[in-house]
Amino acid sequence: MTDTAPVPDGGIAELAAGFIHEIKNHLGTLSLNLQLLAEDFDGAQTPRERKALERVSRLSGECKKLLDLSNDFLRFARLRELHIRPVALDDVVGEVIDFLAPTAQRAGVEIRWFATPGLPPVLLDGDLFKQALVNLMLNAEQAMPDGGTLTLIGRADGAAVALDVIDTGVGIGPEALGRLFRPFHTTKPDGNGLGLATARKVVVAHGGRIDVQSTPGRGTKFTITLPAAPLGA
Repeated sequence: MTDTAPVPDGGIAELAAGFIHEIKNHLGTLSLNLQLLAEDFDGAQTPRERKALERVSRLSGECKKLLDLSNDFLRFARLRELHIRPVALDDVVGEVIDFLAPTAQRAGVEIRWFATPGLPPVLLDGDLFKQALVNLMLNAEQAMPDGGTLTLIGRADGAAVALDVIDTGVGIGPEALGRLFRPFHTTKPDGNGLGLATARKVVVAHGGRIDVQSTPGRGTKFTITLPAAPLGA
């Protein structure tokens, strides 16, 4: 399946991003006051005080979730200007694997990386693309709650370079594939549906595309295809 979801209109996205920024300011104030209130109940003795502290703690947790959601939305809506240069895919993937290896190991996920020798470099904003790849790999890790294997394959694809991200997880049903990259669409209880949408937006901004194939119960393969850097770039 090839993703064809439209990129959000820039003007609407900027308006929404400004609105979210203002909400973040108020959430920050609310979160700070909840922290101060929790300090007032530190060492609570009576049942009423302990109950009040539990409520304050829950509210603080909800504030953090809203702040995290706001930050994720701002990253999605305000994709910064790209700073592109020729980059070796092996270097980018290697850095992301090093970053995620500790959490993957704790989750019982083995990460494997294979690259075709002599792959041409790709024109990337390395930092931004790494964020997109982290989103894809975390999504794959979460799809393997009992552990599994996450395989990344770099290969030539005509005048382009392809990166396959393959998991052995629970897979995705046909009815969900068409909505997979839509903002705020998620099947996870604690998800916000922006990780894959942001990854797609980053790939498209680089002149690439992202495809997905999945079989329920067997796993999922995302394929990122990027233009190769011109010779001498």
